[in-house]
Formats: sequence, C-alpha cells, structure tokens
Amino acid sequence: MDRRFLTVLGVSLVFALVVSAVFYQMTSKAGGTPKQAEVSDLKDVVIAARPLPIGLTVKAADVKVVKMPAQAFPKGAFSKPEDVLDRPVISTILAEEPMIEGRLAQRGSGVGLAPVIPVGMRAVTVRVNDVVGVAGFVLPGMRVDVLITGHPPGNPSMVTKTVLQNILVLSAGQTLQTDATGKPVDAPNVTVLVTPQQAELLTLAGNEGRIQLVLRNGGDQTIEKTEGLSLAALYGSHTKIVPASSEARPAPRRRPEPVAVAAPPAPPPAPVPDQIITIRGIDKRVETVAAKKNPEDTGRNP
Repeated sequence: MDRRFLTVLGVSLVFALVVSAVFYQMTSKAGGTPKQAEVSDLKDVVIAARPLPIGLTVKAADVKVVKMPAQAFPKGAFSKPEDVLDRPVISTILAEEPMIEGRLAQRGSGVGLAPVIPVGMRAVTVRVNDVVGVAGFVLPGMRVDVLITGHPPGNPSMVTKTVLQNILVLSAGQTLQTDATGKPVDAPNVTVLVTPQQAELLTLAGNEGRIQLVLRNGGDQTIEKTEGLSLAALYGSHTKIVPASSEARPAPRRRPEPVAVAAPPAPPPAPVPDQIITIRGIDKRVETVAAKKNPEDTGRNP
C-alpha cells in the first residue's frame, strides 16, 4: 500500500475526530442552557378544571393552577385563583383552557344573561310564532331581521315592514348557548340584543302587530332599505279598491216621513136637471125642464 495514501487517510481521520469533538461540545452547551432557563422561568397560571358555560359563576372547584413557561404565559391570564372566583362567565371556556380577563365579567354584575349584556345595550325578549326558513328553530349567536305585520294608522290594508336588521340573538327560550352538536332549539321566546331606542321600537311593534324573525348570514352586515309591502301591492290588479270614506263614515240617518192626514170628503155634485133634446135635421135644441118640488120639502101633503 502506498505510504502517502496512508498518511493522508490518517490525517483525515484525526481531523474528523477533532471536528466531531468540537461540535459535540457546542451542541451540549446549547442544549443545556434552554432546559435550565425553562426550569427556572416557570409561572403559575389558572386554568379551567372543566368546561364552563356562559352565565356560570366561577367557584373554587371550577379552576386549578398549573405551571407553564413565562414566555408562553397568555395575555390577560391569572396566576391566583382568588382573581377569578365569584366572577360570571360571559364566553364559553373549555377544559384545561387558561382563564382570560375578556371571558369573565366583574363581580356583582349579576348572573345568567345579565353579565353578557354590554354596557349601553339592552336585552329584550319577544314572542315569535315562526322563524322564516327554519320552521321555528333559532340558535343563540345568530343574526336576524325583525318584521312586523299589521294595520298602519288610517290605512285599512295590512302591511308587512322590516323594522330592525342585523340583530344578535342572545338566547332562545332558556338556552344561552348551543350544545356541541349544534342542535337547534324550538323556542317561542327569543331574547335579542338591541340599543335602548331599538328596544322601544321592538316593544311597540310587538303590541301593535305580529312579529316575525328572518334569519340572515352572520357575516352579512349590509342594512337594506325597504319600503314594506301591502296587500294591494301583493295582489296587484286583483285587488278591489274600496274607498276608505265608505268604510269610515256611518250611514246617514233618515228623517222620519210626515204622516199623511186624510182630506175632508168633497161635497156631492149638483144634480143634473132634466132636459128635452129635439133634433130636426142638423138642428139640435135642448130645453131644460124645471124639477118638481118634493112635498116633504114644502111641508104640505100632496
């Protein structure tokens, strides 16, 4: 075997061993530092011990404390259980999920639906007979339009008009959130989130006519301008127009007719005297014969 080849091979092996030793030392130092830092920078965080639904008031059994790296500590999370106890949940929290400030209401803000209502807004419950397109089923979190059907003042025709649009449904009946399967809820009462002015309008609409909800896409924020629809516009040329005056005005009263009074009997006609008519050729002659007096009239016997 060539001596020069053996020399090059030996030098290469030595060089490889040296490079491997240096690389191993550098890797060991780099790998040991993060582990030591990770162990020393752990921080307590409060997480949910079980799924927490909307409206629930947090108790000690609902939370637990675990440790996590300080770099991964969520913004708005808590380190002490005392900071989350007796606070209502306003957004569903899953099991093992950190408790965040934005998902909890302040202490004393109420229970159930009250903590979910933002400041300046109102929750109004309306009774509905149907929801267009889904046969009466509605889910919390959906967006709806509110329609009213009734008789406007001074108009005998029935009119349907959209009075509110893009309204958030807070609850359907007693349900504040959907279940895991997304099963719809058949509820005659629906609670919606509105402004104070919209609450007045919705209450008035419920007292004056029949309210109906129309579902819409939650991502559709467009507000449509509608004029409403009347029966005359619905049926078009088949509508028989009846003057409003004939329906509003009562029939005029008839004056009593005067009672006819019988006239006194007319006197009998005068008796026609006896006549003698003589006709000679073309000549006609009439002679009146004096009537003989009745003996009773003269008072003498004949």
